[in-house]
Amino acid sequence: MALAPRLWRFLPWRHGVTQGLRFPTRSTGSCVRCGPLPFRGSEVIGKPRTFERGLLFSALSYLGFETYQVISQAAVVHAAAKEVGEILEQADYLYESGETEKLYQLLAQYKESEDAELLWRLARASRDVAQLNRTSEEEKRLLVYEALEYAKRALEKNESSFAAHKWYAICISDVGDYEGIKVKIANAYIIKEHFEKAIELNPKDATSIHLMGVWCYTFAEMPWYQRRIAKMLFATPPSSTYEEAVGYFHRAEQVDPNFYSKNLLLLGKTYLKLNNKKLATLWLMKAKDYPAHTEEDKQIQTEAAQLLTGL
Repeated sequence: MALAPRLWRFLPWRHGVTQGLRFPTRSTGSCVRCGPLPFRGSEVIGKPRTFERGLLFSALSYLGFETYQVISQAAVVHAAAKEVGEILEQADYLYESGETEKLYQLLAQYKESEDAELLWRLARASRDVAQLNRTSEEEKRLLVYEALEYAKRALEKNESSFAAHKWYAICISDVGDYEGIKVKIANAYIIKEHFEKAIELNPKDATSIHLMGVWCYTFAEMPWYQRRIAKMLFATPPSSTYEEAVGYFHRAEQVDPNFYSKNLLLLGKTYLKLNNKKLATLWLMKAKDYPAHTEEDKQIQTEAAQLLTGL
């Protein structure tokens, strides 16, 4: 639309201006001559129709160049979007296949990307590599901070991405393990805010709901000495209850039943805290019988079995 007013200045307001149009000719080099051909002053005065044709030729050449620019830019954007789409498709396949290191290697090639969907996936992949047993403590620390940086950039690029909010909160929580109890408690407010935002943006994401339950469970069982520190540092330290935690865990199950073995385990553990052995047994049995697809699933099976033995 912006071309119209610019082009309008060049067009002579007369009938018959489209007769005798000439197409651009090549110069001695490889460039196409896109402007009007040179002319003498007498030709302008003596041949007004030739002058009009020259003006029209110039205008149409200008229009053609601008159109070419618009089409070229659109083609680049389309190609970039197609490339990102293919990368994300491959990344999601590797994630579902449990290929943690291959996924990280794939996405790390695009760490300078401006795409939020790619960046939060890279944050998740960095964190997953950090969680591997064979990752050294120093490598783990570097990956945890690296993951936070990617998640932060993803959020900056798209504040409407529920996944960016979710992984930013997760990565802040991880970093807190290296920065002491004061920072960890201070970060708790930020973590809660972003989990709540993730749920608001996507109420059907069971993982975000589960993580909000974990947040509640964590502060419901906070040791007394940490509570004392929190009260000394903050006027209103973060707090929650087991009732709030179990509410989120149930809500996650309603959204996506049996989506995660740890949600089943935490339902059982929360009911134990609430002294409801019947419901605790029900959910711990579900956790114990959950098919083990990952190392975490196996650990959860073991913990659930141990808790059942103690009932």
